Amino acid sequence: MLVAAAVCPCPPLLVPEVAAGAAPELDAARDACLDAVGVLAAARPDLLVVVGPGDESSGSDEPPTVGPYPPGAHGTFRGVGVDLDVTLGHAPDGATTAGRPLPQSLTVGAWLLGRAHWTGAPAEGLALLPTAAPEDCAEAGRAVAGRADRVALLVMGDGSACRTLKAPGYLDDRAAAFDARATEALGSADLDAIAALDAALAHELKVAGRAPWQLLGGAARDAGLAGRLLYEDAPYGVGYTVAAWS
Repeated sequence: MLVAAAVCPCPPLLVPEVAAGAAPELDAARDACLDAVGVLAAARPDLLVVVGPGDESSGSDEPPTVGPYPPGAHGTFRGVGVDLDVTLGHAPDGATTAGRPLPQSLTVGAWLLGRAHWTGAPAEGLALLPTAAPEDCAEAGRAVAGRADRVALLVMGDGSACRTLKAPGYLDDRAAAFDARATEALGSADLDAIAALDAALAHELKVAGRAPWQLLGGAARDAGLAGRLLYEDAPYGVGYTVAAWS
């Protein structure tokens, strides 16, 4: 069953090498994420699953970045101009780490685990279709929670990208209210409110975290976890929320 969860944003700018001179602007978010990962370590899980949205499709019917990733899978920030590679946890002895690279969200998650010096349970990845139906996300969450006696989730995903005129999705007057509802739900572990997040509206507002959040909601059913909000802001016009559940 699920014993702990950390909710973190997944912009590459969270990585100081990527943010370069702007790195101090996200110090508070970065510190909050590391605190949330600390809650996962304290729960002493048997399995850690890093969940995030897959990268956008390049034209195929199903994005190749969707699906599971094994311990030891590799990710890179070379696509954003930084010669930095990361590994998701550690591959079992004798196992090969060759395979498809991690999508951006899981690459940032792998970087966070490395920054936190994660040495606990094996870490796996799961990338979701960003447009996955809420009920499918919840069902996937229940399946993940049933994989071990003590499961922890590192849930990567941003809020809306439409909070300001200079935001990636320009300004949308609905964005702040959506982010407020999502942040309140994530900070208080309100499973019904998470399940009720509007998938169509989230898509219009370019919310990367909606599907991973709803997977978390499904995984946490009957787990009795309490939530704690660690950070909330919208730098660069994108909603970032950090929360810890235990």
